[in-house]
Amino acid sequence: MEIIHLSAECYPVAKAGGLGDVVGALPKYQNKMGHYAKVVMPMYRTKFLYQHEWDVDFKGRTNLADWWFDFTVIKERNNTLGFDLFLIDINGLLDRENIYGYADDTQRFVAFQIAFVNWLNHWQHKPDVLHCHDYHVGLIPFMIRYCYDYNRLADIPTVLTIHNAQYQGWMGWDQSNLIPRWDTWKGGLLEWNKTINPLASAVKNAWKVTTVSWSYLEELRYNSNGLEALFEYERGKCVGILNGIDSDVWNPATDKFIQDNYDVENVDEGKQMNKEILCKEFNLNPQKPLIIFIGRLVGEKAADLLPDAIVSAMYTMQGNVNFLVLGSGEPHVEWQLQQLTHTFPGNYNVMIGYNEALSHLMYAGADFLLMPSRVEPCGLNQMYAMQYGTVPMVRSTGGLKDTVTDMGEWQGWGIRFNHASIGDVVHATGRAVGLFYNDPESLTKMRRHMMQIDNSWENSVQQYLNIYQSLKI
Repeated sequence: MEIIHLSAECYPVAKAGGLGDVVGALPKYQNKMGHYAKVVMPMYRTKFLYQHEWDVDFKGRTNLADWWFDFTVIKERNNTLGFDLFLIDINGLLDRENIYGYADDTQRFVAFQIAFVNWLNHWQHKPDVLHCHDYHVGLIPFMIRYCYDYNRLADIPTVLTIHNAQYQGWMGWDQSNLIPRWDTWKGGLLEWNKTINPLASAVKNAWKVTTVSWSYLEELRYNSNGLEALFEYERGKCVGILNGIDSDVWNPATDKFIQDNYDVENVDEGKQMNKEILCKEFNLNPQKPLIIFIGRLVGEKAADLLPDAIVSAMYTMQGNVNFLVLGSGEPHVEWQLQQLTHTFPGNYNVMIGYNEALSHLMYAGADFLLMPSRVEPCGLNQMYAMQYGTVPMVRSTGGLKDTVTDMGEWQGWGIRFNHASIGDVVHATGRAVGLFYNDPESLTKMRRHMMQIDNSWENSVQQYLNIYQSLKI
């Protein structure tokens, strides 16, 4: 099958979160299974763009309302990522360094989708499926069915994968003219709650909808930022497929980002060596348990709890624990976390921003990973941690609930708690510290057990392929 993945992110080209990791891995594994998967995304001005060679594949001209623009499709020459990568360039809209955060993001992503469909309309053949990821490409299933210029594409099956339903790309009806000439009798397929909602439109128009874990699919029916009734109504075409992780990238035995590689046989020694390197860099004591947080410092990750939870845990554990935070997000949370470096020198540190190499070292050197998320559709960090023998401390929600079993259960390897609250985080920290000091043998067994759990993409890829096959006309 020929599969086109459409996304705003793809690691290592441009990544803001788990969406980028998934789109950077899923097509590679689909190709390994004998299919032809490719990725199409905007041409941001990132390091990846300038470090690789490209060929021009197509040049076109189309319009966004009354603004006519030229666009160029380029293809990465050497198949570096294990799949064909196409970037669409629109001067004045997509020629930016960052993925998101601009006042004209609506125009940027609508124009990207129009350019893609315009390019696809010039093909001499049709792909077997268009796989759309999140709201940034959510108008494509509607456009190929109900925009007059693209009617010949209407029979191409479309699949929507929802990575995070909190973000929906809302557009006022005054922006409806941005969408190419469309059948106005079909306005209800764009609308939700009196506005144009690209995510809701994709749920309505895609042939099949998937979410990135089983539990998240159920949660969307009662917690999806206003779309609860839609997910209840469309549940018949929705499927939960748990994300995998790219074992070529996340493997402590071969990881090029860490100095001391290790495997399940020497996990304790390997982790201790990496821990000493990490603790030396951040002025922490390598003899104490190290708890890390890696992620966006935003409300859905419950990052606002971190400052007070760390303070409370430090005093409760009498300083017998270390914390290290890597992330960026809400300025007030960043400021609070930075202030704690003065309060707990030698026991706490933070790096504001994101550093891929550092994240790998943190997974390798830490004892525990904290994820108190309010919303976690799948979560990849806990699976990365498990690969590196780092015990996940997670709230029981979404994919965290699906992938982590509490150590109090038979063959459990993690620490789970029920509420995104300071009290639950501190209690989980107490369990972690007690395990580290009082039962190192159980900690070693947990590490070895979790490192042998298969969280690779192979099983998930087959489930996606089964869905594609079911949509064949």
